[in-house]
Amino acid sequence: MALDQLDSGGDYSGSEFFASFLRMNRSYARVPLNARRVDAIECVVSVTLAITLAHWTGARNVSWAAFSGYMVMRGHVSETMLRGLLRIVGTGVGAVLALLLVPWVVQGTFAMSLLLGLVTLPTLYAALTAKRAYAWLFVALTFAMIVLDAAEHPGTALRALIATRVLEVGVGTLACVAVSLASTLTLRCLWPAAAGTRPTRLRWHPVALRHAAQGTLAVMLLPWIAQIVDVPEIAQGAVTILAVMMMPLQGLAAGGLRPVSARLWQRVIGCVAGGAYAGVVLLLHVSTGALLLAVALGVAIGRMAENGWRTRSYVGTQFVLAILVTLVPDRIEDAAVAPALARLTGIAVGLAVLEPVLVAWHLIARPRVATGGSAALNEPGGP
Repeated sequence: MALDQLDSGGDYSGSEFFASFLRMNRSYARVPLNARRVDAIECVVSVTLAITLAHWTGARNVSWAAFSGYMVMRGHVSETMLRGLLRIVGTGVGAVLALLLVPWVVQGTFAMSLLLGLVTLPTLYAALTAKRAYAWLFVALTFAMIVLDAAEHPGTALRALIATRVLEVGVGTLACVAVSLASTLTLRCLWPAAAGTRPTRLRWHPVALRHAAQGTLAVMLLPWIAQIVDVPEIAQGAVTILAVMMMPLQGLAAGGLRPVSARLWQRVIGCVAGGAYAGVVLLLHVSTGALLLAVALGVAIGRMAENGWRTRSYVGTQFVLAILVTLVPDRIEDAAVAPALARLTGIAVGLAVLEPVLVAWHLIARPRVATGGSAALNEPGGP
């Protein structure tokens, strides 16, 4: 396209003009970028913006806002906006349920466990089978996080706890959509991402129900464990269980022990690697600026690994999760090893609870090989 064509009064969008300008200059061909690297850049900028907005708005759990800024990102702004909307809607519904039901939870451990089960089973089943699975996942996640946080911190006002949870997801999603929009109009014109798969809704699916029941049982055990052992950040255990159980159904007909165990190990490897990376950074007592650079580098490494290791992409996701929960403090001056270890302990408890449940279920009720449809699920990776 010649320059006089651009000046001829034709109808060009901003993105078309940007792409045409770069093609005319041919300089873009020398830029060491591709679709995967652009995706990593988008995630780094989105996470950085989410952290900034979370601190500016006074969010309580800044790392959750940062992880929202990471997980919502997709290759086109329309996909990012839909995923962000589902995350916000699911969070809102889960928060309303918590507001209505948490007063019953304070009656005791049994009531808390029962209510967690009553909410988790149908929502996790829907997250495995429904077309808008991502929203259903966040209904379960948000409800469990608020319930367990309220139990761990009984002095915290419930409405404030719910408000900050919604705020964290909101600012993370806003940051992600803003970055995705800017990238769609600029970089993605030259390095477009592959089109995502369209989710489908499944009818009645007994394999999904069995799988959801296993995850629900593991979540229901968390209040009892917290009653016996003082586990910090026990809500991270629920997040771990629900995220790990989000798997395509075609590999679960013969039982979930093997595929879920493999996914658990990927989460362990990713969290250990990310925790080690973050631990070195914290032990060096770096400045705030260096800390943010370390977070950006870790996010880029994790996203490249997630996009490059097809069968082990979950390792990259968990690498980023561990870095964010460790290196992104709720207040900049509080960056320290102890809070990071508390969050990683909660994650470890979730892993330790889920695996015995899967093994016991496998031994007691060996599944018959069943046939059925499969769901093309968006990889939640973790919430």
